[in-house]
Amino acid sequence: MQSPVRRIRALPPSCGPVRLVAVDGPAGSGKTTLATKLAAELGCQVIHSDDFPIPWDGGPDAWFHALDEQVLRPLQQGRPGAFRRYDWHRAEYAELVTVPPAPVLIIEGVGTARRSIAHLLAFTIWLEAPEEERLRRVLDRDGPELEPQWRVWMEAEKAWFAEDGTRARADVRELGC
Repeated sequence: MQSPVRRIRALPPSCGPVRLVAVDGPAGSGKTTLATKLAAELGCQVIHSDDFPIPWDGGPDAWFHALDEQVLRPLQQGRPGAFRRYDWHRAEYAELVTVPPAPVLIIEGVGTARRSIAHLLAFTIWLEAPEEERLRRVLDRDGPELEPQWRVWMEAEKAWFAEDGTRARADVRELGC
């Protein structure tokens, strides 16, 4: 994908004074890698859905309320947001992360480009990859013992994205291989 940096910088603010960019798509499609590269080019912060506790059975909607309450609403008012990052290895909350009303903020993860906040998004990137490749990636990262949970999660994602229509609203759609 050719970097959309110029396009993003040319856009007007969408969430208070912030250009809010979402990198969405199913698990294992390359969202974190792309968001990290894009943030380096834009000189901005990234908030990952993995910064929040997400129950396996909660699906893509289970974590978003915290992001909305603690970060997006304050930013809409031009105020800094903040949230406590969740440490998955220790299974507990870690440091407080401050989110200033900077020119650009990237939110990355399953469900970040949801219809309910489409009016707050300046730019949306959708990544996808073949299901077996995505499953291999998440199992390589998280361990093969989580395969049953990942298969259930991937079915929940399919249902979520079909109902939300996320892919169709994206400004850019790419294969994240």
